[in-house]
Amino acid sequence: MFNVADELSRECLLQVVGFSMSGQCLIRELNRLAQQRGLPARIVLDDGPELTSEAMFFSSKRTKVRLHLIQPGKLAQDTFAASLAGRSATVA
Repeated sequence: MFNVADELSRECLLQVVGFSMSGQCLIRELNRLAQQRGLPARIVLDDGPELTSEAMFFSSKRTKVRLHLIQPGKLAQDTFAASLAGRSATVA
């Protein structure tokens, strides 16, 4: 599950659910969202392989969106995203 949330408004802007998501797949979804809402200055990510892929790195360089990686296993560094994922799993 890939969630995109606005930390200020606490609004869930995008949710992608799948068994195997590539960095390219997530970039396509983020580009669609960017057309509607614009690009953020920064994206907070965990250490998932699709999020730490070369595709995400090069997309970040091209769009000038900073990638902020939390430490592996330290979901407390992004408690809002962790709580959103927990609520999404119970609703879905």
